[in-house]
Amino acid sequence: MSKVRPNYVRPLDIRGGHVDMSHGSGGRAMAQLIEQLFAAAFDNEWLAQRNDQALLPQPEGRIVMSTDCHVVSPLFFPGGDIGCLSVHGTINDVAMSGARPLYLAAGFILEEGFPLADLKRIVDSMAAASRDAGVPIVTGDTKVVEAGKGDGVFITTTGVGVVPPGILISGDRARPGDRIIVSGTMGDHGMAVMSQRESLAFGTDLVSDTAALHGLVAAMIEAVPEVRVLRDPTRGGLATTLNEIAAQSGAGMLIDEAAVPVLRQVEAACEFLGLDPLYVANEGKLVAIVPPENAQRLLEVMRAQPLGRNAALIGEVIEDPHHFVQMRTRFGGKRIVDWLAGDQLPRIC
Repeated sequence: MSKVRPNYVRPLDIRGGHVDMSHGSGGRAMAQLIEQLFAAAFDNEWLAQRNDQALLPQPEGRIVMSTDCHVVSPLFFPGGDIGCLSVHGTINDVAMSGARPLYLAAGFILEEGFPLADLKRIVDSMAAASRDAGVPIVTGDTKVVEAGKGDGVFITTTGVGVVPPGILISGDRARPGDRIIVSGTMGDHGMAVMSQRESLAFGTDLVSDTAALHGLVAAMIEAVPEVRVLRDPTRGGLATTLNEIAAQSGAGMLIDEAAVPVLRQVEAACEFLGLDPLYVANEGKLVAIVPPENAQRLLEVMRAQPLGRNAALIGEVIEDPHHFVQMRTRFGGKRIVDWLAGDQLPRIC
């Protein structure tokens, strides 16, 4: 969108103003909100076209597209907020195919009465995350609902990327004998959100791991193009992710409890709340499945990257007609790591 503000638009009262129904009416108030808040923060050459769509150059390679809705509560949490989370989450979904993320679209549902200061904080966070990742927000939409019919703000982001030639990464490609690697500690995001939501103090800082993983993925693919599966273990955590991959690939999984990295403060918080860290969401971690001969090389490459410095080999893919995920416990036995019947922690992403 143009940096020139239409002469009929007065300055927004960011400090003391609130979203009202006129901001979704399609009239002057909506133009004011879009021009002074969204367009000012997300400014780029594609958004500046001022159309209802973005006209983009055609990339070479296979196109990847993903969309994600974000309804996290609270909106602001240690280490992040719904804004940067909405950018990171969709970038990561695109990157898990081995793709280079190119563009984002963003849709906002705002509740009447939501403070404009908080909305600006969220939008600025999105803009910063987008710039840091090098993935611009090129188009979007805004709707306003009556007070009591929303929860402040919901954000939907859609991402488009391109997969390099020769790369084939998919959840159905895990094979018996393959190794399972995680990029770092499990459960950080979910416990950070929960501690903020419930005003819990655990005597230590719990901080979300929200981050864009496409740089880590690019380094992994460049060094080990044989990677078979990538997945970010968000809702449902590591346990759910492994069950999804096992079902897609028609194989079983066997992981070692002692090998799964979990921060001591996260483990303590989970124990206090009666939660299993294997099922707690992450927003800046990935699971990789790779042929056994490539596992050590992949680990070395991941550990050389800031977002993979705590990478660990946690198990292997096995033959199993039931497609179970099993865990070898610290006591030497085994247990089934099954799907959750419900959601341990709702509204965390």
